[in-house]
Amino acid sequence: MSHLPPPGPPVNLTAALASFDEVWSPRIVTRVNDYDVRIAKTLGDHVWHVHDDTDEFFLVVEGRFDVSLRDVSGAESTVVLHQGDVFVVPRGTEHRPSSTGGAILMFEPRGTSSTGDRHEGEIPGHVDSTTGHALPPA
Repeated sequence: MSHLPPPGPPVNLTAALASFDEVWSPRIVTRVNDYDVRIAKTLGDHVWHVHDDTDEFFLVVEGRFDVSLRDVSGAESTVVLHQGDVFVVPRGTEHRPSSTGGAILMFEPRGTSSTGDRHEGEIPGHVDSTTGHALPPA
């Protein structure tokens, strides 16, 4: 007989996104094994950054979401994503998300910083360097 804890309550993403206003400030909606499932509102430019040891998964929940990438030679390209699109930034790839407005869902190992293991320049005031925040109480 298993003594596992009961599952948590369901989380409605629309209600969760409506519970906060900050952009680039991820909220943890649930956990899967050692991964956080995070949501964030997006607007403007994030910071160029790298996750050395983990891929980064994005699902666009609403709006438009662009991911600029730099290869090892420094050449840049941009992937344009819309609602329903998914994209994975491979570990070790320098990238900078940006958005004209929207929301994303991310799968990341627990403790992963939203500004990566390394980032370029100062972190803008509208970007929250965090490992995720709890959702406000319902």
